[in-house]
Amino acid sequence: MDNDIAMKDFSESPFLVIWEVTQACRLACIHCRASAQPCRHPLELSTDEGKKLLESVSLFGNPLMVVTGGDPLERPDLGVLLRHSVELGLRTTVTPSATPLLTAEALRQFKEIGVARMAISLDGPDRESHDGFRKVEGSFDRTLFALGEAKQIGLPTQVNTTVTRHNWKRLPEIAQLVETAEAQLWSVFFLVTTGRAAAADDLTAGEYELVFCFLYQLSLRAPFDIKTTEAQHYRRYVAQQRKQQRTGFQPIGQPRPDVINRQAGINDGKGLVFVSHTGEVFPSGFLPVSAGNIRRSSLADIYRHSPLFLQLRNSAELKGKCGACEFRNLCGGSRSRAYAFSGDYLSEDPRCVYQPAGRTR
Repeated sequence: MDNDIAMKDFSESPFLVIWEVTQACRLACIHCRASAQPCRHPLELSTDEGKKLLESVSLFGNPLMVVTGGDPLERPDLGVLLRHSVELGLRTTVTPSATPLLTAEALRQFKEIGVARMAISLDGPDRESHDGFRKVEGSFDRTLFALGEAKQIGLPTQVNTTVTRHNWKRLPEIAQLVETAEAQLWSVFFLVTTGRAAAADDLTAGEYELVFCFLYQLSLRAPFDIKTTEAQHYRRYVAQQRKQQRTGFQPIGQPRPDVINRQAGINDGKGLVFVSHTGEVFPSGFLPVSAGNIRRSSLADIYRHSPLFLQLRNSAELKGKCGACEFRNLCGGSRSRAYAFSGDYLSEDPRCVYQPAGRTR
């Protein structure tokens, strides 16, 4: 275990709360976790229910609040909800889709309300690759417009990229666009085969390691932070590289440990909670096993006491090589990917090449 990375106790409060305010979206992305639909669901949380949810999140202390979708801009009350979140003192991020709803006026409203960061997806370095992924022409141009406009008005940004077989060899080009946009964070998502995502689009475990190598080397010089989603084993990779660097086997660089430190130990249901558009509470948006509904139970009670979340926070419950791994508290493997492959969210992550010390295949 890397001694530079301190574990945090997430038993009482999450680091990250994600609320899927709607599943409505005008895009048709090939990987969409939510299998987003053209129209809003009639059982979406109402404005008042949304406000109460945000108030319950604020009782956790100071978690990062992510308002996502679908496309949050499909909700006419989005401004009301964002303003309430900010007024409660929550660090609030919004993740709109790159559609005609994402106008200069919408961006100015985010800025005026006090949104901490806007996150937007970029899955290819040009129109053909990105729009082919999003299945709607004009999405690439709208994304670059939004990033440029946000930079101009001083709205902090984050770029989200989902790594698939279609784009993994073009990640350096996407990184260059992230730098040009002056985004604060590049959030790199690794595929989980849920929703519309297909197993054929995923990388092999060995290819994951190649992407980890690229991300780590980039982190030594990039002007933006890099984090991964559903690639918990990137933390293991970083810990290994730092250990080698201390013993003189790696070129001297200036790694940015703050993002890895903040993510240390976080996993589905452990420092992370996801609330769906209808109030279902999941360990992650990629792990479709509900622990309850906020219309029937409090979010705090579900997060702190539900058997599902308690089990996910206990690394001793992990199976296979994840359970035997010396990095299980730092990493723990993707519980969502384990579930997608095996139907068991406690099984080992099938996209990790690492063999724990003393364990044979």
